[in-house]
Amino acid sequence: MKIRRSWAVAAGRGLAGIAAFLLLGELLGRTGMISQSVLPLASTVLARTAGLAANSQFLGDVAATLAAWALGMAIAVALAVPGGVLLGSLPGVRSATLAIVEFLRPIPSVALILLVGLLIGPGLRMNVTLIVYAAVWPVLYNTIYGLDDTDPVARETLRAFGFGRLAQIRFLALPGAAPFIATGIRLSSSIALILSISTGYLTGRISGAGIGAFIAEANTGAGNTALVLAAAIWTGLLGLLLNGMLLGAQHRLLPWAEQYRAEAA
Repeated sequence: MKIRRSWAVAAGRGLAGIAAFLLLGELLGRTGMISQSVLPLASTVLARTAGLAANSQFLGDVAATLAAWALGMAIAVALAVPGGVLLGSLPGVRSATLAIVEFLRPIPSVALILLVGLLIGPGLRMNVTLIVYAAVWPVLYNTIYGLDDTDPVARETLRAFGFGRLAQIRFLALPGAAPFIATGIRLSSSIALILSISTGYLTGRISGAGIGAFIAEANTGAGNTALVLAAAIWTGLLGLLLNGMLLGAQHRLLPWAEQYRAEAA
């Protein structure tokens, strides 16, 4: 109950801040302090945002973005969690792969758009490949950190009772690492969504449908700033929705972790 109340207070403050920001933008535009040709009125942008809900092309682009996000996230999690368990539980393998992992991790996925497009061609496969590359790292490292956080006393206790390495991972390390993995998935979700939209924006309709391609098309026309901002608002709302869904799933699947966090606070 306490957690829900604090969440409601935080949400209320956030909504109040957004309302104040929009009101300020509206006043600056109507008083002429900011040219409406540079920044449209907040009311105009909100009207275009509502209108996009009935735009069939935009809704198709939203569906395409979500499909690429979901497929990329599923593959990234399927690769990163077992990979993190392997690297986190076998120090020898971790040391042997440290150099290559640290070399690949800092490379921005946006810089690989041209290379991936040349290798596998534009379209959904390119989008998913880039999403997987970007989204795999937070899940991988959070899995490793979660396994590193395993209580050594509990590990020695299981070993003393005859539990092997696999049993220790199954009954101790993975449950303990679950909150870390969930956090990594939420971080990767935002990265995957950003990358899916960025890829569409940079490649346009060549890479298929998507919100990024819609924004790129809208940005080519004069006087379409309000439409571009409206599509950007939808991307923010989509990110909030996906994060809320993942956070709700985390609370439902890992209630013990949330209770432990509340007691520790």
